[in-house]
Amino acid sequence: MDDMENWPEVEKAAAEKRRELVLQGPGVDKRVSSHGGLVSSIFSLTLLNYLEVSQCPSLTEIHEDIRRLTTLQSLILCRNKLASVPSAIGDLRSLRVLDLSVNDLTVLPDGLVQLRELNTLNVSCNRLEALPEGLGQCTKLSTINVSKNRITGFPADFYSERLDLLSSLVASDNCIRELSGDVHKLAALKVLDLSQNKLSEIPSELSDCPKLKEINFKGNKLSDKRLEKMVNGCQTKSILEYLRGKGKGRQGEDGGDADGGRNADKRKRQQQRKKKDKGAEEPDEVEELNKMVLRVLHVSDASAALEVKVTAEVKDVRPYLVCCVVRGMNLKPGNSLKRFLVAQTKLHDDLCGKRTTATIATHDVQLLKGPLTYDVKPPTQLKIVALGRKEMTAVELIRLLHLEAEDLRKQKKRQNVTGLHKYLQLLQGKAFYPCLVDAEGHVISFPPITNSENTKIKKTTRELFLEVTSATSLQTCKDIMDALIVKMAELNKFTAEHREEAGSDGEGDGPPEPATGGSEISSELIVQQVRTVDQDGNLKVVYPSKTDFSKDISNLTIIW
Repeated sequence: MDDMENWPEVEKAAAEKRRELVLQGPGVDKRVSSHGGLVSSIFSLTLLNYLEVSQCPSLTEIHEDIRRLTTLQSLILCRNKLASVPSAIGDLRSLRVLDLSVNDLTVLPDGLVQLRELNTLNVSCNRLEALPEGLGQCTKLSTINVSKNRITGFPADFYSERLDLLSSLVASDNCIRELSGDVHKLAALKVLDLSQNKLSEIPSELSDCPKLKEINFKGNKLSDKRLEKMVNGCQTKSILEYLRGKGKGRQGEDGGDADGGRNADKRKRQQQRKKKDKGAEEPDEVEELNKMVLRVLHVSDASAALEVKVTAEVKDVRPYLVCCVVRGMNLKPGNSLKRFLVAQTKLHDDLCGKRTTATIATHDVQLLKGPLTYDVKPPTQLKIVALGRKEMTAVELIRLLHLEAEDLRKQKKRQNVTGLHKYLQLLQGKAFYPCLVDAEGHVISFPPITNSENTKIKKTTRELFLEVTSATSLQTCKDIMDALIVKMAELNKFTAEHREEAGSDGEGDGPPEPATGGSEISSELIVQQVRTVDQDGNLKVVYPSKTDFSKDISNLTIIW
């Protein structure tokens, strides 16, 4: 008989006939380790429609009794060490969301294809080499994430008209060598990410996907070098137009105007020779689109550089922090601010593991009062004006967030919870909470929960203070900050290229800026180093340093 006293969450869920159960973190992991797995009474909670067991490295397998939870609609088993999942999972016929990300899976269970109600599948960050045959039977799939695996290709039946709801397919950082021309059968596809794979060709049929809005093929060594440059620097629309043109060219080769196609190529070569003979040195259009520039300003070159002092007490709470200042980010035109906030949210969901791995915060430099201190405070003494709220203590804020979570469960009939309320669990049992404090003692950031309304960025912000905190490692902070700044460079380049949108949404703090066709708007970003030091002033880290931005990004130029 199971010792229910050691599993109070399970006992409470049974007594209150709850529809939701969340088990995560070191305390649960210790019990999993001593018990040799999950307590079997969990599988008697047949009313559950949401079950999450995460961040338990001792959890290596799930018992087949999970088939008894037939009312489950969401099953979250991420950030464990699962080596296998039983095929009995196929008996969960009501399942809509399945998250098996960040485990040690080498194969997915055959029963997966029996999940006819499945809407979202996340198996990223495992060691999978293939997806199961028959995935096309899961006709309600809308979102699939298989990134960071060892997958070499998709099953033959994957490109099926039956998957007419599939809108997002993320398969970056794999070993995929071919994308079939049948991809056009995925008529609802809006997002396709196949970056960092081993593709040599992109089928022209991809341009026939009618709803495709965002594609990413960066990091693939394509045989068409012009196309390779385009995928590293151009917008989706331009790439699809190019592929569409290639498709028409191939039609000529297959029996249409073949001579016309060859003659067109000949005329193009002749025109290029003429330009060369005239001494014209016009840069290639793709090369121009390809340029992103980051200029790093050394801390010694800044007259009033911000510095962050880190207290010794954060070591046991959330010890890692990197910061920097970014100038030149144009957030005023059109939807540029919205695009930046959406990109930050996407980083939080993906690289940051829904904030469980790390948290990003942004501030308007003009509203900061340095020097800053990264410290800890008791929950009753930590006060912050959280985004969109009045000033309150951390205890009050978290209590309010829990109440909002409870209301949400009732509205949704306890089918799911938001990402925000999942990472509230990270602070459970902590006697002190981490915070970033300004020179006047005001808390401007409370990771991983929120930052301050008083320092939030807006459309007129031109200097941003960026911070990334983590309980995992310093390198994690640096990697995520690298990704954030590269994304900012991409967005700033996009804004510069589409300057006709300036002021189009009417949300600016002044009159719309005219779109001047003749003037050039720079997309260059300046990244100013920020030092973090200990209480004695000794350097802990400076970001960015020469070892950062180490990932080869062909379309990014860094000037030190």
